[in-house]
Amino acid sequence: MGSEAEGYARVTPGTPITFPEDHGAHPAYRIEWWYVTANLTDEAGDPLGVQFTLFRQAGSPDTSATGWARTQYWMGHTALTTGRVHLHGESLARGGIGQAGVTADPFAAWIDDWRFASIDQDFAPLRLTASGKGFSYDLTLATDAPMVLQGEGGYSRKSDRGQASYYVSQPFFEVTGTVTLDGQPRPVSGRAWMDREWSSQPLAADQDGWDWFSLHLGTGEKVMLFRLRSTTRAPYFAGNWISPDGSSEAIPADAIRAEPLETSDVAGRTIPTRWRLTVEGRDLDVTVGALNPQSWNDTIFPYWEGPISVNGSHDGVGYLEMTGYPGDR
Repeated sequence: MGSEAEGYARVTPGTPITFPEDHGAHPAYRIEWWYVTANLTDEAGDPLGVQFTLFRQAGSPDTSATGWARTQYWMGHTALTTGRVHLHGESLARGGIGQAGVTADPFAAWIDDWRFASIDQDFAPLRLTASGKGFSYDLTLATDAPMVLQGEGGYSRKSDRGQASYYVSQPFFEVTGTVTLDGQPRPVSGRAWMDREWSSQPLAADQDGWDWFSLHLGTGEKVMLFRLRSTTRAPYFAGNWISPDGSSEAIPADAIRAEPLETSDVAGRTIPTRWRLTVEGRDLDVTVGALNPQSWNDTIFPYWEGPISVNGSHDGVGYLEMTGYPGDR
């Protein structure tokens, strides 16, 4: 992600983000994703989490080719996490042949038989279906809230040297549906968060990983925070505080603190799975902990991703993603 972006479209501040157009793909940019995380409970009240991600990667800045010659590559990830198990799946596809893709209006994102798509002409509600070895899910995500612009009006800085992405979210989804684990269907409900980012160089060359938090607070507020780790500099912090009405305000970097409190041995790596998060000026001082510390996605680009609980000045649930820890291949 820190590769050169020569020839690709650039991310610039002040660029308007418009819908439904920006629900779709942006092939002139080098990398992009559609990301859903869901904090759910079953009928017994037991917590679980679901992740679905569709990534698009451009192999070259040329967007004119069609069919097999089109250098757009797609990767899908899916996961199901309980306090006892973490299961995941991966799918790879070539663009231009219909195996994977995204349309803006009506919205549909798919790879093979995994699909995240609007049910009718409006963006929401949407249906999300995917599966992996030993699990599957069929969920409906509904909201009437507008999309949320992260960063500064959708321009999300990733360093003080110009790296950035366009970043929008929908953190207000209410979820119902069914999760099937080991052949046993389980009705579930809860809330979900969708992230959309596209960029041509989201990281600087010395940034080797990130810790990303999405929080659903009991007050109805939503919080996004991330820490980008560097091999040569102090970590770069950013985040947004999202009010229940959907208004979003960037959090000053110097107001954010993210302190690992406890680590776990995960796939031969030392991973922080319990954190203290504080936001000065917002009276946020919470401890977040993993539902399942072994939430490791052993995919082509391996990383940790799983549901978390929130306790302290605020209560709630959320998701944590961590990449770039020693041992990642």
